[in-house]
Amino acid sequence: MKIIKYPSNDSWARLMSRPYSENTEVKKTVDKIISTVIEKGDQALLNYAAKFDDSPEMKQVKVSQEKVESAEEKVDQDLKNAIQLAAKNIKKYHQTDKPTGSQTTTSPGVKCWSRRVPIDKVGLYVPGGSAPLFSSVLMLGIPAKIAGNREIIVSTPPKNGEINPIILYTADLIGIDKIYKVGGAQAIAAMALGTESIAKVDKVFGPGNQYVTEAKKILSQEEIAIDMPAGPSEVLVISDESADPAFAAADLLSQAEHGPDSQVICVTDSENMAQQIQKKVETQVQELPKQNIAEQSLKNSRIIVLGSIEESMRFSNQYGPEHLIIMTKNAEEQAKDVRNAGSVFLGDYSPESAGDYCSGTNHVLPTGGWTSSYSCLSVDDFMKKISFQKLSQEGIGNIGPAVEKMAQAEELIAHKKGVTLRLQKIKNENN
Repeated sequence: MKIIKYPSNDSWARLMSRPYSENTEVKKTVDKIISTVIEKGDQALLNYAAKFDDSPEMKQVKVSQEKVESAEEKVDQDLKNAIQLAAKNIKKYHQTDKPTGSQTTTSPGVKCWSRRVPIDKVGLYVPGGSAPLFSSVLMLGIPAKIAGNREIIVSTPPKNGEINPIILYTADLIGIDKIYKVGGAQAIAAMALGTESIAKVDKVFGPGNQYVTEAKKILSQEEIAIDMPAGPSEVLVISDESADPAFAAADLLSQAEHGPDSQVICVTDSENMAQQIQKKVETQVQELPKQNIAEQSLKNSRIIVLGSIEESMRFSNQYGPEHLIIMTKNAEEQAKDVRNAGSVFLGDYSPESAGDYCSGTNHVLPTGGWTSSYSCLSVDDFMKKISFQKLSQEGIGNIGPAVEKMAQAEELIAHKKGVTLRLQKIKNENN
């Protein structure tokens, strides 16, 4: 990672630029996949499984209940214990996250309230091409179960026509039994549009590669709602002289190994710390099985020395990282200044990987600077809010004249009349 010392404010935007751009070829490919799914349904999904997922013999897209039930015996007990601990913590955190409505009286006789109801049908996309990302089953499935969605389906890429038993075990553990062997853009198309086997859903959730992301983007324009804009993974580490440079380097590399288009940034007020972290990164990257991927990511990454931690916080808020790690003496105090971030990790002993798996918070987060307007995934994303109001005679009497005047000013006379008739009836009854 290159060290950049005391850059001017004018150069910050350049230093914050993400290492990816619009790919017209990806869009063309995804458009074709969507069209084919519309035309051929399940057969398109089977054809794409053969083409993209090494599954030429696959005969159906739904995972049988027998496969789900037999998965548990194929998963190592220590891993099952770890998944159960993660599930417990994620459930505990998200249960406190469940929103509740409250009633208010806005004027005498005018009561207003809202009620959150679960979205009927949701589709959860779980990546699984290079590795079975069973943690995404937990992060997506648990808040969906807490929200109470009527139908929850999981779609994930097969390999040799089968789904990894760890994913099946995890889905079964949290009570999801509708699992489909479909990956990529075709999975998003199937859930958004419906096929013979896969019912159309109302909202699609989950991370994925550039094809998945593009499919979500295209289909969200007309067919479905999506959770959030999401792209390559990213982390920003803020450190002072008190930080452990080995920890900082490990956290930077934990994101760099996600993919060559991931971005990792370290911001510090210490030239000495910058040099130490740089050396640790160079050493630790040699130990990674995904060294080549991490090294490509590091080409898009940098260590930046600024004049103070306060200035580092301003840089971070302007960048808006997916993950923000604050390794400083006063991390909790500095955390009060965080305005744009997906998930924040405080102190030397709060690695980003804890949030990815087991601390309880959600790892589905906005990227690409969208933290300025999007939040981390929560139970609320699986629900919708409906507003209610009830007016008594006193209530319509109090606000009715104001409604009449406003409707008249907007030349919506039927709106005005809906109030006028009621006020006249009240007047006649009281005479």
